[in-house]
Order: sequence, then structure tokens, then C-alpha cells
Amino acid sequence: MGAERLPTATTNDNGSSVEAPLILGLQPAALIDHVARVDWSILDQIAGERGGSIPVSIEEVEGILSGVKTHILSSPEEPSPMRTMAGGSVTNTIRGLSVGFGVSCGLVGAYGDNQQGQFFVSNMSFSGVNISRLRMKKGPTGQCVCLVDESGNRTMRPSLASAVKIQADELTREDFKGSKWLVLRFAMMNFEVTKAAIRIAKQEGVFVSMDLASFEMVRNFRTSLLELLESGDIDLCFANEDEAAELVRGEQNTDPEVALEFLAKHCQWAVVTLGPNGCIAKHGKETVRVQAIGETKATDATGAGDLFAGGFLYGLVKGLTLEECCEVGSCSGGAVIRSLGGEVTTENWQWMRKQLQIKGLPVPDTHI
Repeated sequence: MGAERLPTATTNDNGSSVEAPLILGLQPAALIDHVARVDWSILDQIAGERGGSIPVSIEEVEGILSGVKTHILSSPEEPSPMRTMAGGSVTNTIRGLSVGFGVSCGLVGAYGDNQQGQFFVSNMSFSGVNISRLRMKKGPTGQCVCLVDESGNRTMRPSLASAVKIQADELTREDFKGSKWLVLRFAMMNFEVTKAAIRIAKQEGVFVSMDLASFEMVRNFRTSLLELLESGDIDLCFANEDEAAELVRGEQNTDPEVALEFLAKHCQWAVVTLGPNGCIAKHGKETVRVQAIGETKATDATGAGDLFAGGFLYGLVKGLTLEECCEVGSCSGGAVIRSLGGEVTTENWQWMRKQLQIKGLPVPDTHI
């Protein structure tokens, strides 16, 4: 399958060199999210557990989208019952870092030569993300349905099997050269690409941050996950409470603190997010617990962990303490759950900035 790489911006209009993105995200297959608020009854018609993320075919995605129309929940806060946006966990993190924190970011991956692919590229470019490492390929772009109930819990059904994606042998050292962090998500569909990206990143002295994706992914592919963790190449790992429980399943104690200790054995920084109960994190001998920020009821939990990761990474590159990194992450994670989808609105970025000011934390020098 041929790939056409977007023009690489190595120089600006004056002919001087442009620095590599500080934080680079690996999004092997570009993804478009269709996010809708629905009543739970539609989930009785869809295979798989509620609250999780299970791969489906594109035909199933189209079927779900068709059925969603009769299960939409109206909300005075959300004039549009369905939002379509560039999606994917890594994309959410990278876009948030660029738009909300003003951090130089880029994506490496592939997108299809169709309308969805162009939409993905346009959304990322508009968000200030460096897209020169994205390759266009002939074929479809991935899509995902995100169904959100009235409590803000989300069930995801992605279709990526037929989507174009970047291959392990297409990654080059030039993709990673000059960056400080690589952000990626654990996924078996992209396991070889992930391993190749980690290997090259380490050759270039780049730190690696990994999110555990979903409790199903941890449950079904724990051996492969352990392979990555035990390699010592993962510097920072994020897990939510459900993923943490799966990670230490079989142990006498499956509390989040046990999973945190497990992750900290293999990673310099380990974080377990606890939803409305905040998070716990460990770096070296230091362990902190930080409460969630904001009293708002979650409109949609989609992207909460992704934006938390963005805030935490912003704290790290700014040289903040472990506790402050968690607090910034709680502010950005709290911002995205106030509206539908994994893209933070301008109003909610303003809310985050206010929370940072209240906490006495650095407010990003961005114009939102």
C-alpha cells in the first residue's frame, strides 16, 4: 500500500530551521470519533460490555450510527446531540497539549485518502499540531462510535481493522529526532508499530509515555503488556482504576495502590487515575494522592484520561513537582468532561485556566 508523506516543515519562510515537536504522539491509524449522548437501552442491542471498548467492523459502526438517532438524549448544555471530531487517545492528548497548553506537538501515523482522512488532518492542523510526520495512504480512515449515557459514562466501538495505518518499517529516526517525549497507547493491533516506535525513540534519547488503553486490552493481552513494561523502556505509564485492577488480577489485593507499586517497579513515573476520586502517582520514593478538581458532574468521561495525561506531561516538561503535575492533569481532565467528546471547548479551557490560577499553578501562555 503506497504512502504519501505530508511535506516536512524543516525550515520556515525565512529559511531558518524549525525545531522538532517537543512531544510527539504515535497515532498509527488516524481515527474519527462520532460522539453521541444516548439512553442506555441502545447498548442492549450492541455486543460487548458497557463502558468498554471493543473493535467492530465499519458496517457495525454504520449500523450503530443509524440506530443512535432514535436513542439521542437532548441536553440544554449540548445544542448538538452528536459531535464528530478527530479522535483517538493519543490524538486527544496531543491536541490538548497544543491548544490548551501551547506545547509544541506533532503526530506520526497514517490517514486514508478520503473525506474522513482530510477531516482528521484539517482538525490537527487547525489545532496547531505538526502534521509533517503523517502519511496519506490509499484506503479508509478509522472511525469510532462513542456512546455517552446521562451519567457521563462512555462505551466505545472503534473500527480500525480495515483502516490504513503506518507500518513498523516505515518509521524512521528522523521522525523522532529532537523530540523530548513520545506518547503512545497500548494496543495489540499496533503492537509491532509500537515496539518499533519505542526502539527508535530510545535510540534518539526520547522518553516514552504509555496509556493502558482499556481494561479489555489489559485483560486479553496482559503478557504482551508485561513484555513492554518489563523492557524498562516505558518511562511513564497511565492506568485508570479498571485497567489497574486488571493489571494485578489474581493478586490477593487488587487495590489501585498495588497496581501503582507494580507499575512503579518498571517505570520512572506511574499514575493511576481514580475518576471522581482523583489520582495516585509515584516517582522514585515519592507517592502522592491528589483529589479531583472541579465539582461539576461529568457530561462525558470521554477523553478524561487523555487530557489528564496532557496536563501531567505539561507539568513534567515545565519541571513541576509530582503533586503539581497531578494537579494540572486534574484541571485539564476536569475541563474535557464538561462537554461532549475528547476535544475541549474554548469555554472549558478558560475554566481550566481559572482552576490553575486558584491552585497557584503555572497558567499556560496561550491565547484561547
